[in-house]
Amino acid sequence: MNAADGHERTFAPPGPAGGRGFAQSWWGRAWLKALEDTALDGAQLRKGRTYARKGAVGAVSVRPGRITAVVQDPDSSRCRSDVLLQQLSDQEWDSFLDMAVDRSGHIAALLDREMPPHLVEDAAAAGVDLLPGIGDLEPECSCDSWDHCPHTAALCYQVARLLDQDPFVLLLMRGRGEREILGELQARSMSRAARPGPEAHGTPADRTPADGTPSDGTAAHGSRQETVQEGVRADEAFAALSLLPPLPPLPAPPDGPGRPPSLDTASGPPPGIDPAALEFLAADAIARACALLAEAVEPDHEHRPVEAGLTPGQDAVRLAATAPEGRITARLAEGSGRDPAALALAVRAWQCGGAAALAVLEERWTPGTEALARARAQLEQAWEDGVRPGLEGERDRWTVAGAEAQLRYGRDGRWWPYRKDRGRWTPVGPGDHDPAAALAVVNDEG
Repeated sequence: MNAADGHERTFAPPGPAGGRGFAQSWWGRAWLKALEDTALDGAQLRKGRTYARKGAVGAVSVRPGRITAVVQDPDSSRCRSDVLLQQLSDQEWDSFLDMAVDRSGHIAALLDREMPPHLVEDAAAAGVDLLPGIGDLEPECSCDSWDHCPHTAALCYQVARLLDQDPFVLLLMRGRGEREILGELQARSMSRAARPGPEAHGTPADRTPADGTPSDGTAAHGSRQETVQEGVRADEAFAALSLLPPLPPLPAPPDGPGRPPSLDTASGPPPGIDPAALEFLAADAIARACALLAEAVEPDHEHRPVEAGLTPGQDAVRLAATAPEGRITARLAEGSGRDPAALALAVRAWQCGGAAALAVLEERWTPGTEALARARAQLEQAWEDGVRPGLEGERDRWTVAGAEAQLRYGRDGRWWPYRKDRGRWTPVGPGDHDPAAALAVVNDEG
């Protein structure tokens, strides 16, 4: 057995222990209890705790049945210390793995580096003792002590810190490494999923839990039976995804959003309710849900970056871009702190490029030295000599001399075309990395 097989792990020297002690998890404390209940000399344990607290334990090697480290004495002499733990038999491993496959939450907990009490309890019910008990931690040390000496005690205290971080360390001591365990769990899960009958879905049909609940998932209540659904936490199921049977293919998304419900009633709307506004919001929610569903089933959707959420002001403009003129847009203008004319201008910007275009309309910024140099280079290279229009730059805005045309330089490096309309600069098209192409849109609009 070697490291390449996953049957040996070496951890860097743990270093001095902080003020919180050596074990924070309940299984780490159970490990220390086995040590403290086994050792006959409490003074040796106290010395070992001091050694560990001062960082006297070197790199820790973990192998099936054994942990090893070199521990340094206060006089700088060193001892090789080993602590032995009985490995599980093949039959015990079979029982443990079958039990874990029956409950996907156990697999998820291990993958999340947790060892919940019910996992240990279920393993014990299957005849497998995962945690050591009195006398299970057998010391061997080059100092020739016949009981736990300060060196083996210090090693055990530091290993408790490793167990806190990863319970697979304990399973490796019991005989099998993480990759081997997960591979076997995956094989058993897939085999069980492909097999018809109750065993493909969890508890075998011929196994009756210790509490007397019938194995078909029902609980007796008088003369009738009531179905009991235990369930698995969503985060546990997600963590165990690679070990669970594959899901069926997703159905095709709908062709388009459905119609929102009508809120017209014979008795009229309840007080304070605007039916038209509520129907509009329902239709918007349906359309957005349909679009999200269509995106979710596209290839490589999970690798796309998550878009930033909209602010309330941005979302008000998004809604106004599809809202019918009238009461709804008036309420959106009021709620977003804009007058109707400002909202109409914001909607025009939104239609040119969403949140990025809206930011160009409503925010002023001063390009830094590098951004400004890049902008000037783009302007110099966009037109041939003698063709470039006269541009007067101020911060992020470049206005064509003698014309009602303007280019705005966005934070994303794109140029946005604007034209003055009735005394107000108005967006007229999408952003472009080529300032000449952006300005051409202004001329075309004119």
